[in-house]
Amino acid sequence: MKELVEYIAKSIVSVPDDVKVTEEADGDIVVVKLEVAADDKGRVIGRQGRVAEAMRTLLRVMATKEGTRVRLEIV
Repeated sequence: MKELVEYIAKSIVSVPDDVKVTEEADGDIVVVKLEVAADDKGRVIGRQGRVAEAMRTLLRVMATKEGTRVRLEIV
């Protein structure tokens, strides 16, 4: 899951070297934290949160296949 978020984020942002993705297990929920440069936060979130919501949907599909739950946090 971490690799998917990292790939999508690096494809969108203008400074791909500043993309950092961490994955933490919180009980039965996997928390994926995405950090980008301050100027790129708007690109990752998208208009009215559409890009972030699309990434969350893809993560939810992957998590369902693995039998877990996932949460994406944009830091």
